[in-house]
Amino acid sequence: MISTSLLRRGVRKVDTVTTKTWSRGLSSAATTDDNGYKTEEYAPEEVPHDGEWAGCSQRFMAPLQISTRGADILTDPLFNKGTAFKSGERDRLRFRGMLPPRIMNIGQQKERFLKTLRAEQNTIKKHILLEDLHDRNETLYHRVLVDHIEEMAPLIYTPTVGQACKEFAKLFRRPRGMYFTEEDRGHMAAMIYNWPHKDVHVIVVTDGSRILGLGDLGANGMGIPIGKLSLYCAAGGIAPHRVMPVVLDVGTDNEELLNDPFYLGIQKPRLSGSAYYQMVDEFMEAARYRWPNVLVQFEDFSSDKAQKLLNKYQKDHLTFNDDIQGTGATTLAGILSALRAKGESVNALGDQRIVIAGAGSAGIGVAQVLKQAMMEQGRTGEEARNCFYVVDQMGLLGTERLGEFSTEQAEFARPTDGSMSLLDVVKTYKPTVLLGMTAVGGLFKEELIREMASSCERPIIFPLSNPTVKAECTAEQAFEWTDGQCIFASGSPFDPVTLSNGKTYYPTQCNNMYIFPGVGLGATVAGAKTVTDRMLYVAAEALANYVSPDELAVGKVFPQLSNIREVSLGVAVAVATEAYNEGQASKLTEAKMKDLVNYMDSKMYYPEYVPLVEKREVII
Repeated sequence: MISTSLLRRGVRKVDTVTTKTWSRGLSSAATTDDNGYKTEEYAPEEVPHDGEWAGCSQRFMAPLQISTRGADILTDPLFNKGTAFKSGERDRLRFRGMLPPRIMNIGQQKERFLKTLRAEQNTIKKHILLEDLHDRNETLYHRVLVDHIEEMAPLIYTPTVGQACKEFAKLFRRPRGMYFTEEDRGHMAAMIYNWPHKDVHVIVVTDGSRILGLGDLGANGMGIPIGKLSLYCAAGGIAPHRVMPVVLDVGTDNEELLNDPFYLGIQKPRLSGSAYYQMVDEFMEAARYRWPNVLVQFEDFSSDKAQKLLNKYQKDHLTFNDDIQGTGATTLAGILSALRAKGESVNALGDQRIVIAGAGSAGIGVAQVLKQAMMEQGRTGEEARNCFYVVDQMGLLGTERLGEFSTEQAEFARPTDGSMSLLDVVKTYKPTVLLGMTAVGGLFKEELIREMASSCERPIIFPLSNPTVKAECTAEQAFEWTDGQCIFASGSPFDPVTLSNGKTYYPTQCNNMYIFPGVGLGATVAGAKTVTDRMLYVAAEALANYVSPDELAVGKVFPQLSNIREVSLGVAVAVATEAYNEGQASKLTEAKMKDLVNYMDSKMYYPEYVPLVEKREVII
């Protein structure tokens, strides 16, 4: 396990260092080395307790040159420090007198913000407060996330982000990200240069067609890329100026939005057929032309488009689909941890009987990742495929319906019992693992769960649909109906559950944020050309291995969310190592591989204020 000390930069003390000085003037306690120098060990730097530097380190920090000048700095969220600007900066950056005279450090600013945030009870209003901070001071915003990720993650992403997307037009304050429409065809190669930052590492793009379990939200889906990239920055250490949220606004088939006078997107039916795919292709080529090494993450595309887009780009672009591959890798990690909790070997994955409710892109994507993992462990493709029972709204996928299925769905169609109901599948095949990806709240009824528990001593139950109202069952229901014997994880967070016997159970969230920030960090730092299936497998392994025995003992199958940066570092190291082993790590040398953990850690953004200097051109 990677040392936590590598990641807790925000609370680190200045390291004790040994410096060389001329022998004259040193105390008698100093010693002389072979070169005639005297060495003296300095105590850790004392942080001032008063004055404008109170609570701030005065260690050397490389200054950041910026083109913004004067009062414009105060309205640029990437550079704005608000009341934390020191007097010297206020002078040299030419806005002295334009801020209140009291100088506060980032810790004081954070506490002031948290006091306001915690006084608000409504979660969507808390989301608004956080996004308002995001729009005026990105460093402070990400510091709040890093230091309080367990509290903040549900507010900036699931489950709150679903409601934020539904209200996107009403909540819109300030532009963030880029929008591409059919009207932009032929211009994308040029318009992508409108983005002000030259070194983008990660793009999250959606067409708004399947936002969480809420369906077609069109341009309102921009809340998803914004939220995901906030997690890339806070959890994965990607710097804010190196990310770009994107919506491909191809229209909407949502009648409510088509008739909403305040909707901010294109009020036309969605593009389809070749016109749709040509627009996506122009965007992909434009993005890669400007940033050849950029990672593009597809997010919340409808099931009929998601797999096709992944198939087209995954072999020659640095890209992956989080709903298909990210969910699959996270679920794999959770199941591997659950096997450990049951006292079984992780190599027993191929011995499980897995029922998946939901045959869309997420459900089939999870099945594909789990199947690939079984094959990594030595099972044949046929043996692995026989472990799965995939059920859609018509029942068990059977070969008699092959004409209705995509190529990926057809792979999991069974020759017998086609269209058998979910309950009958559980009764007949007695699964050890039950996964829900249907966005049908309450689908897992008491009879179904009790039936599963009757034939499996410790059933693994993961209702993974988001937001909370779409979960197939709650944590309380799962624990109560299995008499506390199930191993549970969910797509949305649930509180601990205390049963009538007085025992408390601790559900964990099967959240993709355990995987995608580390995958993005590892792939971009390594300079990978593609994200391979093997990279996702080693990412899942790294995540599963991070769960401690103590966590497993209380039923947790994912690590404490407060350790997410350490987890992301471990995932990133695993991904980068695999990229190197595959011969596609263009940015990693043999020397860097020898100390990859520290090298990767050095590439992780940490939100702290750095000195700013105005970029000036000197002409002689």
